[in-house]
Amino acid sequence: MLYLQSLKDAEEVFKALSAPMRLQIMELIYKEELSMNDLAKMLNVTNSAISLHVGKLESAGLVTIRTTSGKRGLMKIVQPVYSRMMVDMIPQSAPRHCYQDEIAVGHYTACDAHPTCGLATTAHIIGELDDPRVFSYPERFRAGILWMGYGSVTYNLPNRLSAGQIPQELQISFEISSECPEINEDYPSDIYFDINGISLGNWVSPGDYGSRKGMLSPFWWPELLNQYGLLKTLIINSEGTFIDGTHRISKTKLNDLHIDYNSTINFTLSVPKETANCGGLTLFGEDFGDYKQDIRVKMYYDKA
Repeated sequence: MLYLQSLKDAEEVFKALSAPMRLQIMELIYKEELSMNDLAKMLNVTNSAISLHVGKLESAGLVTIRTTSGKRGLMKIVQPVYSRMMVDMIPQSAPRHCYQDEIAVGHYTACDAHPTCGLATTAHIIGELDDPRVFSYPERFRAGILWMGYGSVTYNLPNRLSAGQIPQELQISFEISSECPEINEDYPSDIYFDINGISLGNWVSPGDYGSRKGMLSPFWWPELLNQYGLLKTLIINSEGTFIDGTHRISKTKLNDLHIDYNSTINFTLSVPKETANCGGLTLFGEDFGDYKQDIRVKMYYDKA
């Protein structure tokens, strides 16, 4: 999800989407994978015109361009970056104070993983596939992807609050998918979230994506393993817990978590074995999948 905190922050995006041709391009690339040449033919314009329009969308961060081999040389594939966009239109009376951190997927503090499962760095798979012991190996701190058929993984989120700073909103974003023994894009999984044992609700991952290679994944990464996921953002504030800003998944509010500057913040993702859709989970770091980020944490706060 693209989250823009003001109309000014959204200005470049609005400009990029102000041309009908660029709106058509966005609609088309959400339906199927298309190259620059494909778009030019479908919209009956020149390749240079398509390059200009796609360049505007790329500058606004709405699309990425992936070069791959085709029947007649190299092709430039245009792919959308976000599935949703949210803009805060009410002007902020004052700038929001925020701390931000990123946590690598291998930097968990507890993990209970069950096959199919594994970890990998950008250079190799750690240990053997489907061996839960690898989750205790020291190499796991370099892991860029983590997957499990069911179980849980916990991360200790940095707490940078100082005395007198009052948390107002916690955002946690990550690229995630289900975990099928091979690839299955229709493979739902009930993924639950909690902080310090307090439930935040759950979200159903639609599938384990592998129709194409992840845009960031290493060249050696096997085709039958998870290729990319969806970028999801959990938002916990005074109104409840939301995913992607619009869909409330529970009534748990930030105050219910009793977080202050002394708090330990343990964030857990889990797929219980007994849940209705036990489809596992996969977490992608900044060097795997489609999104150049690890687990990103933002804590917005006010000063007392």
